[in-house]
Amino acid sequence: MESSSRYGLIAGNGKFPFLVLEAARSQGIEMVVAAIKEETFPEIEKHAKTVHWLSLGQLGKLIKTFKAEGVNRAIMAGQVKHKQIFSSIIPDFKMIQLLASLATKNTDSLIGAVAKILEGEGIQLLDSTSFLRPLLPEPGLLTSRAPTDDEKRDLDYGYRIARELGRLDLGQTVVVSDAACVALEAMEGTDAVMERAASLVSGRELRVVKLAKPNQDFRFDVPVIGVPTVRLMAKLKVSVIAIEARKTLMIDRDDLIREANASGIAIVAVE
Repeated sequence: MESSSRYGLIAGNGKFPFLVLEAARSQGIEMVVAAIKEETFPEIEKHAKTVHWLSLGQLGKLIKTFKAEGVNRAIMAGQVKHKQIFSSIIPDFKMIQLLASLATKNTDSLIGAVAKILEGEGIQLLDSTSFLRPLLPEPGLLTSRAPTDDEKRDLDYGYRIARELGRLDLGQTVVVSDAACVALEAMEGTDAVMERAASLVSGRELRVVKLAKPNQDFRFDVPVIGVPTVRLMAKLKVSVIAIEARKTLMIDRDDLIREANASGIAIVAVE
């Protein structure tokens, strides 16, 4: 990382922003945080020296804040719920201009346009995992239990669907049960799609595939799983999850795997 750069963090919800701050600090970098009022955990105030709060849609304020702080490199970390972007956003003039310019208003095109505007203002948006490479798993079995033959069959089926879903730039997650596709992710996120699947086939075991899109932009959209994901899987009778190696962020990895092993859940990282 270049010493002449000043780094900003656009923080969403969850632990991801905290991990970025910690990893950056370990390299001697103190980041300026732009915290999203609708999403960021309030504890962020205790983990960064400089925190500015702004609402979704305040793109002009974000740019002015970073410029005033001398930020020329930024990272987006933490989830901003897709439905928040499209239902809760109150755009300022800069964001209104951006929205009017979009041919399609899916999440990737919206945030991709934000990234382009930031770069036009001299603020380079970096890969969200720039400081977090060790948290991305290598290919292979990550838990003590390997998938059964039936689970492998469902995962193979799920891979094909997930690749196509990603190619269409929709979602990352597919839920399969007994060689049938039960639910596909759109805007709702992994947890919600698993809950919907469980409600559709109550009592049946579920298998989950969560893969990065072929054109995944890791500057603002990184597949993530954490301990809450595994706890929800156990509750919903999800017996196995396949994630993409080197492209999925595992938050609290040791605890996550310990929880999975305790619940008999298999986790595999695939290429």
